[in-house]
Amino acid sequence: MSASGTKPTCRRGRLMSVAGAFRARQGQLLTQSGRWPRPSDAQQDALGWPGLKGGIRMRRREFIGLLGGATTAWPLAARGQVIPKTQSILWVSTEAQPDPFIASFREGMRERSYVEGQNLSFVLRYAPGDPARLRDILPELLGVPADLIVSSGPAILAMRGATEKPVLFAISGDPVQLGIAESLARPGKNFTGTTFMSLEVAQKRVQLLKELVPGMGKLALLSQKNHAGEQFEHQVTRAAADALSIQLAYVPFASGAEIDAALQRVAEADANAMLVFPDGVTMVHRTKIADFAQSRRLPSMFGWREYCDVGGFASYGGNQRATYRQLAGYADRILRGTRPQDLPIERVSRFEFIINLKTAKTLGVDVPTTLLARADEVID
Repeated sequence: MSASGTKPTCRRGRLMSVAGAFRARQGQLLTQSGRWPRPSDAQQDALGWPGLKGGIRMRRREFIGLLGGATTAWPLAARGQVIPKTQSILWVSTEAQPDPFIASFREGMRERSYVEGQNLSFVLRYAPGDPARLRDILPELLGVPADLIVSSGPAILAMRGATEKPVLFAISGDPVQLGIAESLARPGKNFTGTTFMSLEVAQKRVQLLKELVPGMGKLALLSQKNHAGEQFEHQVTRAAADALSIQLAYVPFASGAEIDAALQRVAEADANAMLVFPDGVTMVHRTKIADFAQSRRLPSMFGWREYCDVGGFASYGGNQRATYRQLAGYADRILRGTRPQDLPIERVSRFEFIINLKTAKTLGVDVPTTLLARADEVID
């Protein structure tokens, strides 16, 4: 103790505090202006700079030493905040623009603190209804400097050749049969994401359509036969029709170029209703299919609500927009370092029943109030 009773370390402790505060403020102002600021008068008095009136005097070397200590105490403030790396995502789709699914995916990324123009950028590549076009430009796509590829719908048919970068997908088919995963639980490759395929849902669509059209004795099934897992959906659908004494008229086609001929075969089948398997090709041509059904006064069941949005009668299946929003969670994990092969492929487990009441009136179908009450949404 000194004669005055003050601890010898008090003076140095006060200097450390003032010097540290000044050093932190320097870091903030340097980040903003690019110049080292001059200390305020109060800070100069407290630090006792030579030539200043009042305040405590100290040697320049001692002051520099204190600033060094302040740097250790406040490293981020002294050096400015670290700007996060901008992550780049290549979005590949056979959907037409405006694309409702990327809007949902972007929303999911924003919820996880990704901001375009700050720490996130997108490169968009579209080939509406034409996966073959994407295959033709695959070398160009793989040359895009991206941290992650997101493949929307049937674009995955082309992106199977992307073996060096992580690929995230949402598809209606079977990823194992497609060859992009070893199993749903353990994908084992650079692909992961979500599948909408559910054999139980395929059966449920037949049952709901029978309730909507009680007199249905013959059902036309429009199916893109190259869709991964299609044969299993076909088998389950036929079994469900047989159980309800419904004759099934199977109308397969191989590509978008065959849609018109396939619809003509549906017309010739003279069925009471039509069931359309959901996949990327029928999705791209959904407006044409819905218009055909209305023109033939043919009640039709689809797999996703987007078909009903353009005039389809009814749909039962997963919510695609919600799925793409949730898919952003996997994107975040991959961008943070998780390997795609370590993320199980998810199956959509929540389904929605949509009825387009306006289309029902056009078709002359009187929808029972009990079914309207069960529907998740009625479009009118």
